[in-house]
Amino acid sequence: MSTLYIVATPIGNLKDISERAAEVLESVSYIACEDTRTSGVLLNHLGINTPTFAFHQHNEHQKVNHLINILDARQQVALISDAGMPGISDPGFLAVRAAHQAGHSVSVIPGPDAATTALVASGLPCDKYVFEGFLPPRKGRQKQLKRLIEEERSVVLYESPHRLIKLLTELRNYMGDQRMIAVCRELTKKFEEIIRGSVKSVYDRFELRDEIKGEIVVVIAPKDYSE
Repeated sequence: MSTLYIVATPIGNLKDISERAAEVLESVSYIACEDTRTSGVLLNHLGINTPTFAFHQHNEHQKVNHLINILDARQQVALISDAGMPGISDPGFLAVRAAHQAGHSVSVIPGPDAATTALVASGLPCDKYVFEGFLPPRKGRQKQLKRLIEEERSVVLYESPHRLIKLLTELRNYMGDQRMIAVCRELTKKFEEIIRGSVKSVYDRFELRDEIKGEIVVVIAPKDYSE
């Protein structure tokens, strides 16, 4: 029996890699990467030369068998995404399921993830929350937004920078101008930014910008939350 290691990697600052994560990445036979070029930056930083292969959303179904073949040959594999915890809005679920089904062990090496980092940094209630990842770009988007209006837990969303204004406009339309939110951008990086306030006040700040860059997490306060 072999082990599939699911290894969390830094969401921005390379110094956030744990000693245990680095040890695992150096000790395994192969590393499955969401993007070998992105992961190469981290591995070069750590001085790790473990062979890698691509394992991303466009080839995940095809590569699962390859990954299981490696495990069947009694070699260990680590799976990493570009940032954060594999399987959380990133490839990983299919590999973990297949490893269990094939009788191999799965070991998760915990570490940074953008969702909980943003949730805690937002200053909004974090005793109960729901993670929605990326909303559907088109079909099903309105239905999901309508459902979130009544959510009594904090809501954590991922969004791309070029769609942020669209999302903030939708939140104003569906939830009203006064719903509290926080937009967390470039977490752990040099230009980390947390913009917190009513939906309208946050919209007004970003609407003035010529360009919005970086990885973005949006945290929405529960229904009826006020401060």
